[in-house]
Amino acid sequence: MEKIKNKSINRRQFLSYSALGIAGLTILPSWRMADGTRIAPSDRVVMGFIGLGRQGISDFRSFSRCPGVQVVACADVDQLKRLRFKNRVEEWQKKTGVAPRCDMYEFYEELLERKDIDAVSIATPDHWHALNTIHACESGKDVYVQKPLAFTVREGLEMVKAVREHNRVLQVGSQQRSSKEFQQAIALVRNGSMGHIETIYASVGEPPKPLDLPEMPVPGTLNWDKWLGPLNDPKIHYHPDLCPPISLIPEKNEELWGAWRWYRETGNGYTADWGAHMFDIAQAAIAMDGSGPCEFIPRGYRGTEHLTMKYGNGIVMTEQPFREEGGKGISFNGTKGWVKVARGYIECSDPSLLQKEEKIVGEGQFEISPSHMQNFIDAVRTRKNPIAPVEVGCSTNTLCCIANIATELQRPVKWDPAILSFGDDMEAGSHRLYHYQYRKPYSL
Repeated sequence: MEKIKNKSINRRQFLSYSALGIAGLTILPSWRMADGTRIAPSDRVVMGFIGLGRQGISDFRSFSRCPGVQVVACADVDQLKRLRFKNRVEEWQKKTGVAPRCDMYEFYEELLERKDIDAVSIATPDHWHALNTIHACESGKDVYVQKPLAFTVREGLEMVKAVREHNRVLQVGSQQRSSKEFQQAIALVRNGSMGHIETIYASVGEPPKPLDLPEMPVPGTLNWDKWLGPLNDPKIHYHPDLCPPISLIPEKNEELWGAWRWYRETGNGYTADWGAHMFDIAQAAIAMDGSGPCEFIPRGYRGTEHLTMKYGNGIVMTEQPFREEGGKGISFNGTKGWVKVARGYIECSDPSLLQKEEKIVGEGQFEISPSHMQNFIDAVRTRKNPIAPVEVGCSTNTLCCIANIATELQRPVKWDPAILSFGDDMEAGSHRLYHYQYRKPYSL
């Protein structure tokens, strides 16, 4: 594991380097929100942000709506994204009557050295989630980390250990768990309204593909080596789609979400990007949080039409359209009926069981979820588990990773979720999505 820098800096030295420190942000007797709500100083949650791209900005917008949250620092390997984030935070601070100050760091390890930070929000690429989170836990910080929890199975398991060994609070950014329509669907399945669930159709999209982007020059504002971090595949090279550039003068934000998601070398495709949402809701509804399927059959194997996952209780989940209109969503199909759910949409075979509420959700709109962030902030204050704790994120991440392992091996893979084992399947157990050798000097 890469060592956290500047271990020799003591508290007095640190505050002398950052003269404002936390004192400069707590000069008011209480925190006043725009609606007049006051939060006692003892209940404030001071945050730092790691990963300042499109998702990091969205997460900040959500946290800025939570009473009592302060933001004092940010870290990213892209200089322009650090400056953009600092500008956004300081504009917000001025509006809330706080002295504007957001310290910037190229290396997140330096942000974690700050003793005045209670929690961090992590929106880095998936291959950085494990090290970011483990280091944060070791530094005494609570963690809000974007989904999927990790890049590999083992990383997720190590994150669980770190959170529990250091008694931290972790919320996974699976914000659908805090959304009304998904909570309704989960409740209908759990209370037996659909009878015994036999099949689940979850539409999430394609698995990752090999990296096929041409190599291009690295911008001078980006530390590409640090962006790569533990990734050790020599085929990975810079292309602006992987780390979308921005400009400040004139202001031009990202034109797309980071395409690292769609390639095997850097991500887990739609299987994890949307699977971390839809498969996650499916697991919650059928009481499989912390567990998962015991067999994964890839699409195309001996005529199998869809990626298929079988649970020990007989439920079968397939990655396929959940309704004729298409889109990303889930259909729970039981002996008494069905319920279909997506963002802004829920429908049931028995309409009397719910108040149908359908709305159009714009691109990126659902990424702003103050209720999910507020749940995390409440958990930080109470020291109780949030709605999407680390074990939930780990089991969903494991499901997504093994689905991709079966797809790449082009054969069924069996998994025992009780003992977290592939049994005697050495090929699956040695797959890079279970664990890969980190690039030096990084280690897990």
